[in-house]
This record gives sequence, C-alpha cells and structure tokens, in this order.
Amino acid sequence: QVQLVESGGGLVQAGGSLRLSCAASGRTFSNYAMGWFRQAPGKEHEFVAGISRSGAVTNIADSVKGRFTISRDNAKNTVYLQMNSLKPEDTAVYYCAGHQSGVYNYVSTSRADFGSWGQGTQVTVSS
Repeated sequence: QVQLVESGGGLVQAGGSLRLSCAASGRTFSNYAMGWFRQAPGKEHEFVAGISRSGAVTNIADSVKGRFTISRDNAKNTVYLQMNSLKPEDTAVYYCAGHQSGVYNYVSTSRADFGSWGQGTQVTVSS
C-alpha cells in the first residue's frame, strides 16, 4: 500500500481557510484514487472529497460543496484539500486515504474501498 502523511491542519476562526496536503510514498501514486475523510468526536468517519487517478473526476460531499475543493499533483505525489469558509462544524480529524483503481476516471466515496490511510491531522474551527 502507499504510505500517506497529512499536513496543514490547525486552529482557524470561522470563515477562515486552510489547505491540507497529503504526501504519498512507496507505490505509484498515479495508480491510486485519493480521498479525504473526517471524523469528529463521537461521530463516524465522513467522506469529504475524492479525486480520480487522472484528477479529472472529483466527488465532493454535500456538506462541504462550494467551500472545499480537492486537487492532486501526480508529479509531486501529493493530494490537497482546500478548505474555505470554514465553520465550527468542520472541526474534526481529517484523514487522507487512497484506493487502487483500474479505472482512470473513478473514485469511490466508500470508506471500505480505501486501503491506505494517513495518520490524520486535526482541524479546529473556532466560532
């Protein structure tokens, strides 16, 4: 499996922005569709955004649509999550995840399909 390391989390005021990065190593990054999930205290993991191997297809959860965008740079083995207009309810640990895909323009939204996970980065949004 690919190894994933997230960075960019922190404390931000409501309405602010953060950009999360996830650096991959160990396997061919372009063979993996990538996603971001989050887990708030006492809640289940929630799909946030996903991007296909090519970068041409993205899925964004309704709860963050219009505020968050996902992108990837296959030359840098990195996937990003740009988070704007942050709200206190966005507070969570954010996880980067990857799943191998034989389909170039597909990304799953199901946690069960993702076999590689980072350690998570905390995002806290104050009101």
